[in-house]
Amino acid sequence: MTTVVLADDQTLVRAGFRSMLEGEDDISVVAEADDGEKAVRAARAERPDVVLMDIRMPVLDGLEATRRIAADERLLDVKVLILTTFDLDDYVYGALKAGASGFLVKDTEPEELIHGVRVVARGDALLAPSVTRRLIGEFAGRIKDPPPAPRLNSLTEREREVMAAVAAGLSNEELARRLTLSPATAKTHVSRVLTKLGARDRAQLVVIAYETGMVRPGWLG
Repeated sequence: MTTVVLADDQTLVRAGFRSMLEGEDDISVVAEADDGEKAVRAARAERPDVVLMDIRMPVLDGLEATRRIAADERLLDVKVLILTTFDLDDYVYGALKAGASGFLVKDTEPEELIHGVRVVARGDALLAPSVTRRLIGEFAGRIKDPPPAPRLNSLTEREREVMAAVAAGLSNEELARRLTLSPATAKTHVSRVLTKLGARDRAQLVVIAYETGMVRPGWLG
């Protein structure tokens, strides 16, 4: 059973998401929160698989709530899935840096919401290529001269190729096809890159790839 905490200050929004999610046999909403502080408390109390987090909330916004959850060693297995609208791109970029595992737009279709929760719960990042490139590329593009990134020196040439493919939003299966690897080998490479760079998950690899200049907006096509 995948457990979920819903964090949104709008009662009707939470009710709608709860209805969609609890219509599935393998998903259970274990708590709700109408502000970021309550979301953090609920995450600590329930240790859910996923926190579905709105950005704009009172008391504590979703960005800071995400940062606190990601920084809590007791919550390493708790994944944050951000709810956003396209006019909040700055916040999404910040949330990914803070440790969010992906994002969904608020008007997402029910099947996309359910799929997103399952993807994040199993440890993958929810990064749709077209949207991710626009969001992260736009803001990383403001970094005119990326700072030196000595931590990338630990990566092999193959691992750099893998990281660039992750930055393109590719799944392990897609990555394997692009680099002519088996899915198991692709997964192993991704795991090694995560370990070497001390990244929480694939979402943070995407941020690192752009911020270090490994990839730039427009490079990924």
